[in-house]
Amino acid sequence: MAKAGEKSGGSGNKGLKRKAATEEPQEAAVAEDGTTESGVQPSKAAAFPPGFSVSEIKNKQRRHLMFTRWKQQQRKEKLAAKKKLKKEREALGDKAPPKPIPKTIDNQRVYDETTVDPNDEEVAYDEATDEFASYFNRQTSPKILITTSDRPHGRTVRLCEQLSTVIPNSHVYYRRGLALKKIIPQCISRDFTDLIVINEDRKIPNGLILSHLPNGPTAHFKMSSVRLRKEIKRRGKDPTEHIPEIILNNFTTRLGHSVGRMFASLFPHNPQFIGRQVATFHNQRDYIFFRFHRYIFKSEKKVGIQELGPRFTLKLRSLQKGTFDSKYGEYEWVHKPREMDTSRRKFHL
Repeated sequence: MAKAGEKSGGSGNKGLKRKAATEEPQEAAVAEDGTTESGVQPSKAAAFPPGFSVSEIKNKQRRHLMFTRWKQQQRKEKLAAKKKLKKEREALGDKAPPKPIPKTIDNQRVYDETTVDPNDEEVAYDEATDEFASYFNRQTSPKILITTSDRPHGRTVRLCEQLSTVIPNSHVYYRRGLALKKIIPQCISRDFTDLIVINEDRKIPNGLILSHLPNGPTAHFKMSSVRLRKEIKRRGKDPTEHIPEIILNNFTTRLGHSVGRMFASLFPHNPQFIGRQVATFHNQRDYIFFRFHRYIFKSEKKVGIQELGPRFTLKLRSLQKGTFDSKYGEYEWVHKPREMDTSRRKFHL
């Protein structure tokens, strides 16, 4: 009996020891969250020493808890440093040093040898003799044909119809099983200057082919993030028939210059400013964002904008000389991800 009592007493001592061991981290957690019994706040260095590493904690829940606290501490330290710097700048007033420019992928871009200089004579000569020279010399006016892939679904059809309201003098026709090689001669005979083909996959638009007629070039884009007018929040009323203005941003290289001139040749030269409508092609990190807005003058200094839609994002896949020819066409530029996407700071447009 005595032995049994000793055993039970021993097991009880073990239970007390385990309980005390489990209570210790809880007390430490309370001390980390708030103040200690003496009312003194623990120092940050004591909570997270210099050699502290969350990955060394084996327990998953404890590791997650310590990581969130470490992130909170980092956030507080960053906010305190910002407030301190702001007070110092306010105290110095006009003598304060200029704010440092933050490092981004865009301003850390790798220099491209093909960056266009507006004063370059070679660039000016190429522009005067390329396929778009007749448009920029105002010898031709744009006339656009918009079509789709075979058997398009509702979303692709609606995108084509909405694009026709954005681009003046554009006409929507359905393929009806015709090959592009047969469509292009018909377009040329009917004085169309450009052909836009919207492809789809699983009922979703995923590609755009833009071919300048009659001599090319032809660009193939990947299309993503398509939003029709009904899907855009706080959009304005439907666009009017006025000719919109066009904005081209960040097309700096020779390739980007060619793509920008292709987009510019879709719109007539003389925009009707009374309509206050703007079509924007904004290039950022080789992604081309298309937006269609109406601007509103609130006062002499303030201007508001309303998005009209549709919106989508394009990424250039290839640029081909001449009209569309997938078998014998000569390509000026083809995107090769394994060779070209080796650096995040290198862009082609």
